[in-house]
Amino acid sequence: MSAPVLDTSVYLDRMARVRAAMAVHDIDTVLLSIGQDMPYLSGYLAMPLERLTMLVVPREGDATMVIPELEAARVVEQPGVFDLRPWSETQDPSAIVAELTAGSRRVAVGDQMWARFLVELLPHLPGVVFERSVDVVGALRIRKDGAEVEALAAAGAAVDRIAGELQRGEIPLVGRTEAQVSDHLGRRIVEEGHQKVNFAIVAAGENASSPHHHPGDRVIREDEIVLTDFGGTMNGYCSDTTRCVFTGDVPAQVAEAYDVLHQAQQAATAAAVVGAACQDVDRAARSVIAGAGYGEFFIHRTGHGIGLEAHEDPYIVEGNELPLEAGHAFSIEPGIYVPGQWGMRLEDIAVATDDGCRPLNNSDRALVSVHA
Repeated sequence: MSAPVLDTSVYLDRMARVRAAMAVHDIDTVLLSIGQDMPYLSGYLAMPLERLTMLVVPREGDATMVIPELEAARVVEQPGVFDLRPWSETQDPSAIVAELTAGSRRVAVGDQMWARFLVELLPHLPGVVFERSVDVVGALRIRKDGAEVEALAAAGAAVDRIAGELQRGEIPLVGRTEAQVSDHLGRRIVEEGHQKVNFAIVAAGENASSPHHHPGDRVIREDEIVLTDFGGTMNGYCSDTTRCVFTGDVPAQVAEAYDVLHQAQQAATAAAVVGAACQDVDRAARSVIAGAGYGEFFIHRTGHGIGLEAHEDPYIVEGNELPLEAGHAFSIEPGIYVPGQWGMRLEDIAVATDDGCRPLNNSDRALVSVHA
């Protein structure tokens, strides 16, 4: 799957801001390979090959994309953003990168760079101090601009339509396996305009007590909860939503727990304002669930950032004191999981704005009873 290619001016602006951040953090060169940092700065998403592709960004001077010769034709060149340096099968690409990095004291590398690429570089760059690029590139990616927010909103609206079908009983459940329903959701994700399915969790009854349950041959029955968590990548940006339905009349205990869950999500959404620490949003959700006696059954963070990747900064979790800024996009997804019995989660993607927290998912948040 290729990355969306934007106007050259967007990449020139991003490069300028990266170089400003490099100066602040005393980084001489940034090296980006596998992962989303490279397409963020260049528009090119490297294939996960054993052949090295590397965007070399010096603090001063021109950036260079070192790329296998057989892949060069896939690159949409961006004049002024980077030069293209194809390498042949008989050349050592690590030596080329080292040549372009010569004289650097401190080099930042992307979090997702394969270890083999870094290990092959080390002998060429003795004495260089390596850092993570998260403080340089990640600090820019964490703040979405208006176009990025609207891309996330469009992806969110697409999966909302699928959630609506589920809640209206238009997606058959009872008598089908979790895997069959998962496949159904995956097909719909693509039909709604996504280029890629990232995940389609379907967990019935006791399986819903495992937050990342892998859908299998368990047949969905009447009178049980069905947790669905699904999303994909649409025009470069990710969707992610969780909705639960009940295949029959909802028992009092489950309805009570879900009401607590709904209140927890509302509390976290209200807390997710510009200036609030990420951990305070987590605490808002957790305090509601703990206060109702379900604290031990909320076993994960309240949320994760989202954008080019399904999980990225900022993380909505205890210990993260990062204050929310306008443009931070993240999930709000409290959950309650009773081992061996049932589980439930309610997830929306939201973005912090100067006018408060804006949810990007808007399908029904109730625990809907379906007969499907």
